[in-house]
Amino acid sequence: MPQPFIIPTPKPGPYALAPDSQRQPGVPKGNVTKHEWLSTIFPGTVRNYWIYVPAQYNPKKPANVMVFQDGGGYASEKGDTRAPIVFDNLIHQRKLPVTIGIFIDPGHFPPVAKDAKPVSNRSFEYDTLSDQYPRFLLEEILPAVGAQYKLTANPDRRAICGASSGGICAFNAAWQRPDAFRKVLSHVGSFADIRGGHVYPFLIRKTPPKPIRVYLQAGSNDLDVGWGNWALANLAMASAFNFAGYDYHLEYGDGAHDTKHAGAILPESLIWLWR
Repeated sequence: MPQPFIIPTPKPGPYALAPDSQRQPGVPKGNVTKHEWLSTIFPGTVRNYWIYVPAQYNPKKPANVMVFQDGGGYASEKGDTRAPIVFDNLIHQRKLPVTIGIFIDPGHFPPVAKDAKPVSNRSFEYDTLSDQYPRFLLEEILPAVGAQYKLTANPDRRAICGASSGGICAFNAAWQRPDAFRKVLSHVGSFADIRGGHVYPFLIRKTPPKPIRVYLQAGSNDLDVGWGNWALANLAMASAFNFAGYDYHLEYGDGAHDTKHAGAILPESLIWLWR
């Protein structure tokens, strides 16, 4: 029988960036390049994506892979998370394996008229419980990046991350395709009834455990709206992981629906995920 799940006391903020989230002298800097993608799996959508390649990358050796949803925010060195800086520091310290980061924005439909605005496809791509988004990654993006860099095909060496709807998207990708992704980092994940995501705690309990490692970050002051209560939903996910015997970690703070806490703990969460 599993150990009883105990709801933790929220760790109080404010949340400050750790030293490993800031540029350090003598640390080699990886290279980040920006690209655009026109999808066929999501017909008519276009998006930006960024590729991070660490200075230690060896083209003769397959690199680990980590995919980030809402990639522009995670790839920014001025945002809450600053993932390229964290990667540089942790790879230099050998606390993180040599890993290529793929930072992908959600798709949008270009304007159809001069004064029209792009139409976002984010919720459909991220909140839908299907294999469509994982197929987009596996059939479009990873092959495109793999044509430029040598990427591992080992699912134990692939991770996926996201915040809010990007968080449930990351978990859904691993749930649908554990043969492709087995490490999940979810920040204030939207395990709510936007497009049926509230069912995941029950599916986890009733389905034989999948070989997935999950790090959940959640906040007690997150959203409480018609789609659900985000804090309670993440606690329900953690309780389900505990019940089903998953390798998981819950980092529960008093933050809101943002990535400030996520950024403060990104170095330690990556170390835990890749241990």
